[in-house]
Amino acid sequence: MKPTALMPPDSLEKILQKADVWRASDISHTNGINSASASTISTGYDELNKYLAGSGWPTNSLTEFLLDTSGIGEIRLLTPALSQLSQDQNRWLLMVAPPYIPYAPALLSMGIDISKVLVVTPKKSTDTLWVLEKALASQSCSAVLAWPQQPLKDMQLRRFQVACKAGHCLGVLFRHSRDAKNPSPAELRIQLQAHPASAFNQHSHLKLKILKRKGGWATETFSLQLNDQLLQTTPEFHELNVNNQPRENNLPLQTLKHSGIKHYVLQ
Repeated sequence: MKPTALMPPDSLEKILQKADVWRASDISHTNGINSASASTISTGYDELNKYLAGSGWPTNSLTEFLLDTSGIGEIRLLTPALSQLSQDQNRWLLMVAPPYIPYAPALLSMGIDISKVLVVTPKKSTDTLWVLEKALASQSCSAVLAWPQQPLKDMQLRRFQVACKAGHCLGVLFRHSRDAKNPSPAELRIQLQAHPASAFNQHSHLKLKILKRKGGWATETFSLQLNDQLLQTTPEFHELNVNNQPRENNLPLQTLKHSGIKHYVLQ
């Protein structure tokens, strides 16, 4: 029996550079850091970027946010990226079956071009999945955010993942935290929790735990400060300077022009 020949170091390095070889010890070796960066967009949060392959949200893959309730800051986590997409690309930002109708002035204040924002509310849950898959693959959307109410099967999630690749689209599913125990083909899965408010900080926070990410293991729970001032102290009523001029004169022209968002209800 002949002894096994040792592999030359240069051969090993060539193997490690292949796209289908995963190096868990180094997140930057995920299909090559350059290719990973080309398929991501910055989250707008440096603390979060350092945990993600390509330092941002994957723009051609499926991401899952897992949370117990809506309205804890999950949209503000995405707004820096959505703002950049709305300014850089002439494609839709689509929201499918959101629990609340987005407030146009708030989106404007975050730098999002609401002429690119489209909301679709299907009447049937099966229609939600159909709209979601078609939109992801259409190449007409830079981002698709969806709130499916029914449990999702592995096959459906795989179809959404393939659709993201076909449409080069940032796909984000908002699912209940109980779904965290079920496996998913989504490239990125993050569990979100509300962070208790602090009297010493005017910015709100979120607790994040990355359950699945490309090129790395799951993380411990960490706190992220959001880009807002929702916890700033409200002045006493007598301290407010009341202006008796008509309200319209005090509003930015852009706010007056874009008073609403395109919203379609599928029958």
